[in-house]
Amino acid sequence: MALDRLIEAIANKQNPTVAGLDPKLEYIPDFIREKAFARYGKTLEGAAEAILEFNRGLIDALCGIVPAVKPQCAYYEMYGWPGMRALHDTIAYAKGKGLFVITDGKRNDIGSTMQAYAAAYLGKTNIAGKSEEAFGSDALTVNGYLGSDGIRPLLDVCHAEDKGIFVLVKTSNQSSDEIQNQTLEGSESLYEVMGQYCEEWGKNLPGKYGYSGVGAVVGATWPAQLKELREMLTRTFFLVPGYGAQGGGPEDVAPAFDSNGGGAVVNASRSILCAWQKQNAAPEDYAKAAAAEAERMRDAIVAKTGKIRLVRR
Repeated sequence: MALDRLIEAIANKQNPTVAGLDPKLEYIPDFIREKAFARYGKTLEGAAEAILEFNRGLIDALCGIVPAVKPQCAYYEMYGWPGMRALHDTIAYAKGKGLFVITDGKRNDIGSTMQAYAAAYLGKTNIAGKSEEAFGSDALTVNGYLGSDGIRPLLDVCHAEDKGIFVLVKTSNQSSDEIQNQTLEGSESLYEVMGQYCEEWGKNLPGKYGYSGVGAVVGATWPAQLKELREMLTRTFFLVPGYGAQGGGPEDVAPAFDSNGGGAVVNASRSILCAWQKQNAAPEDYAKAAAAEAERMRDAIVAKTGKIRLVRR
């Protein structure tokens, strides 16, 4: 099961974090941008080339520290087809360095349309009888609020291709309580019900460490709900956004973890990508600064959670 591979990588590196690859041009040092623009001009192709070179430098510096990376599709889609090519090449480069790749697309649809998303990001595309991977991610973030019709097509592909999903449950944005905290009959909140569905859907993708291939997105900005859901969802692995630039810290994410220091992976994007700017480092040292920030984040979280132990259950 795909998330078993992530769990093992976390334990091997003693690092329950994922680096978000959400690049904007202003995050990228001038020497990289100028090189790309000299070749392609100030065009979509030039922007995509700069992003890809920036990402490769980051991946080279981070691959020995973090177990996973998480590119957010929007930051590539905004540059059109060249940006999507940069996303593809970023995923391939990260996987070539041994990293687990979570594509953050928050896809949401039903039936054949969701089958198409599943094929694009997790499975294979049939081309006149020949199958080929389009993006080849290890896992994909998805929006389950359309119901099971939007999740079942993914489960089939995950089972066949050894992939995983992370379903939005309690998201990190400030206004998530407007909808996700609404109570239903029996006084359960909507996010609690979605979490319970994750547990149910996950029965189709059991893992050897007790967590299924259906994970949940639960934000660091809601530590009380994070604790509540960790106690409730004993078979669901958490992807925890909201650390760093959004305000979450080590104390906030600690409730996401189980007694073995496992059960969750914490994402940080801007704090890692922009570390060279915050540290006033030389532009040429942007990747070195990112690595130092990733190590600092790791050490701060592990100081709260303790040693990560692999336990079969």
